[in-house]
Amino acid sequence: MNVIHNKAGQRFEVHLDDGAVAFADYRPMHGKVMFPHTVVPPRHEGKGIASAIAKASLDWARAEGLQVIPACSFYATYMKRHPETHDLLDPDFRKSLGV
Repeated sequence: MNVIHNKAGQRFEVHLDDGAVAFADYRPMHGKVMFPHTVVPPRHEGKGIASAIAKASLDWARAEGLQVIPACSFYATYMKRHPETHDLLDPDFRKSLGV
């Protein structure tokens, strides 16, 4: 699965075979990045697309030295389930996620 970083659009995308696009928006902040929204078209749900986007975007955040604010419920759940991402969490969100 090819996840594209659309810097101009401030989002990570997967272009699907039927022309649809799955994506996660982000908002850069001072030393942090917020992920407020993730969209996977309903007919493509359950195929690991959102997880691939989350992994790629969190790898990018790590490479950039950014702390993550998982405002999107998918990102919050993903990060809670993946301990290898806990160090990326903004300290204010660690407690709310119970990590």
